[in-house]
Amino acid sequence: MSKEDTMEPQMKRWKGSACHAHSWVAYPVLSDEQSQDVELVEAFAVPIVDKKVTSRLVRELNSLYPLDGLQHIKRVRARKDRDSPHPLEVLVCLASEAPEVKEVTINSLLPPEAVGREGLGEPFTVKVPARPPLTRPQFELASRHWPTSFHEDKQVTVALRGELFSPLQKAAMHTYMMSAVTAARAGRESGMEAVGAVMVDPVTDRIVAVGHDCRGDHPLHHAVMVCIDLVARSQGGGCYSFDGYTACRFTSPEWNTADSEESSQPYICTGYDLYVTREPCVMCAMALVHSRIGRVFYGTASADGALGTRLKIHTQRDLNHRFEVYRGVSRTECEELYSSDTEKDHF
Repeated sequence: MSKEDTMEPQMKRWKGSACHAHSWVAYPVLSDEQSQDVELVEAFAVPIVDKKVTSRLVRELNSLYPLDGLQHIKRVRARKDRDSPHPLEVLVCLASEAPEVKEVTINSLLPPEAVGREGLGEPFTVKVPARPPLTRPQFELASRHWPTSFHEDKQVTVALRGELFSPLQKAAMHTYMMSAVTAARAGRESGMEAVGAVMVDPVTDRIVAVGHDCRGDHPLHHAVMVCIDLVARSQGGGCYSFDGYTACRFTSPEWNTADSEESSQPYICTGYDLYVTREPCVMCAMALVHSRIGRVFYGTASADGALGTRLKIHTQRDLNHRFEVYRGVSRTECEELYSSDTEKDHF
């Protein structure tokens, strides 16, 4: 009987999963553009004392200072404080657009032949966001400075709140990660680092492959690389044999039957979910790109991690494949594994 035929069946639910799932939150690892504060640039604005001139003023300013590249900025903002002597303020231009102005006055900024200045107060300096906000936290921060348009990705908003996955989904995620933790412990008992990985087909809720660190045999056999190779073996490929490690195993997908066509098979990890106890390195992250992974869930960060710590490979625009990454799944159990390896290195 072959090893893949003896692989244990997928667990439907692990007792206690729902309870343990409440102790962690899976947060998305977003690009720097999404996660960093929006850069602010200096601009000039003027009060609109007479609201009747607003339409005409905006039209003339758009002609004189079109604010190219700042389509996300609203030209006029309302003053919310009732004690303000003027109800509206209008953005005139960026400070960089008036570099020769030594003394900022209404006359120096607005040539009388281009803009009618009646109904306006004296200019003042403001900060405005240099680019459109991509997330709700960025939008809320940018809007404190000047009104800004925002096209919200609601999935990202919910994910940032830690509410993307339901309790039932989190219970299943915890079960998969605990399988990776079990594999990591088996690897440690074999003298390897305590890192485990599990590949899951989210369509069928089946574990396709389980692997752990095997660098005692080959320096490139990180847990993720082992898991990817086991997936390839499940599809009739693969380059290595891990039969010496009982915790490293794979199962043939349901579509892999005698009468199935080769064209119906996915390309290695297309659409699959990877659960790995520790954040993958650059090599493993690029292997996941090549394998067309769908989503990656990791438990704890790594000093050399390439999916959030040192790099964010999955967000690089020049790559031909990108995928979602979530951190913090079963964090406590994964951190304990990492701590045990760190302590071992000091002896």
